[in-house]
Amino acid sequence: MQSDTIAAISTALGEAGIGVVRVSGAQARDVVDRVFRLPSGRHARLPEHRGLFYGTVIDPFEERPIDECILLWMPGPRSYTAEDVTELQVHGGIRVVEAVLEAVLQAGARLAEPGEFTKRAFLNGRMDLSQAEAVMDLIRAKTDLARRSAWAQMQGRFSEVVRGLRRRLLELQAHVEVTLDYPEHDVEAVAAERVVAVGQSLVAEIDRLLEDARVGQILREGVVTTIAGRPNVGKSSLLNALLRRERAIVTDIPGTTRDVIEEYVNLRGIPFRLVDTAGIRETEDVVERIGVERSREMVVQSELVLLVLNGSEALTEEDIRLLAETRGRPRVVVVNKSDLPSAWEDAEIRAWTDGDPVVHVSAKSASGLGGLEEEMERAVLGGEVRTAEAAYMTNARQADLLRRARRDLEEAVHAASVGATLDVVAVQLQAAYGSLGLVIGEEAGEDLLDAIFSQFCLGK
Repeated sequence: MQSDTIAAISTALGEAGIGVVRVSGAQARDVVDRVFRLPSGRHARLPEHRGLFYGTVIDPFEERPIDECILLWMPGPRSYTAEDVTELQVHGGIRVVEAVLEAVLQAGARLAEPGEFTKRAFLNGRMDLSQAEAVMDLIRAKTDLARRSAWAQMQGRFSEVVRGLRRRLLELQAHVEVTLDYPEHDVEAVAAERVVAVGQSLVAEIDRLLEDARVGQILREGVVTTIAGRPNVGKSSLLNALLRRERAIVTDIPGTTRDVIEEYVNLRGIPFRLVDTAGIRETEDVVERIGVERSREMVVQSELVLLVLNGSEALTEEDIRLLAETRGRPRVVVVNKSDLPSAWEDAEIRAWTDGDPVVHVSAKSASGLGGLEEEMERAVLGGEVRTAEAAYMTNARQADLLRRARRDLEEAVHAASVGATLDVVAVQLQAAYGSLGLVIGEEAGEDLLDAIFSQFCLGK
């Protein structure tokens, strides 16, 4: 129940300088009064305005001290949840923070559910649903680009766009309804023409938002990138070079890597999930054969393939086979060992690349990595760096609702263009309006809210 006073640890458990226990609700002042004492031993009389106090957290029953504390007092509605909120900032040891939480629960609060603080912020009107979802995007951001995009969405930039679409759609609905109710004031054909013109414009804007959803998914989840090639072409060396550290074992013995190795790396603001795989070749070794099968599976599952060839050795049948197997997939052909004399020309593989970029690097000396990173970025974003900068962190739920609204708008436009009655058009417009409303949480049901906020960390 929202009337309950809730509490949770809002910092990660572990040894740290500070640990925070957050309390929110109508009884937050009373709860803290039972567990906090000023240096004089007196109760802190929390004012009507915000305040910061130094003192001690105590066990509310035995009144034994637990730890010294900074108490942050934020009366509603000017707080994160728009309720009375207090934060007890203590030393960040695991047992210290847990003991403070236990004291607060004994004093009358209940343990918050995952995401319940942010859920209350939404229910109390402090933010809409898309802003609330952006909170977790901000926490989970792996790059500065993702962080900036999540921050902008948390400030309501995406919500403003959706509300603008809804306003235009509402005006269009009103025009259609007036024509239905008072046909003498307007001609149905004129209203239908307006539906077609405005509807097509709205569809185009939704298409732009859906393109942002693709970029937002990349910024949120990263790009699964498989480093593939035959044994001993330098796949593990390339992984280490991109990571700028020694992560994979590198030897001159073919087949050293027998399982997949995964690491995230931030390249030009885009999180890439690099997957180093076993060299793909025919082998009688049972363990290596399992690794080769996993490599082939990762190539199929990946969103980008870095196909590594050894430029210092003649092309082999395995190289040609891999060029054929990865054909048609988003890929960059990486010719490694450019610090050694070249054994072949790029023209020899041109028939297999279909215009895919070919980059020469030396994983050993790190030369050419800048060009490789540029091609990786271009393969993912098509070179549209500004699009990534401005992209909204649209998630799968929001994108699905946008697609639904787009479909309903297209049906309304089609109905209007073929002369269907306006009441049919009105039904489709209303459906699109409802889907856009759900994007920002208008009329969202309790089941949907529970599903969304259950994905949040405890204490947020």
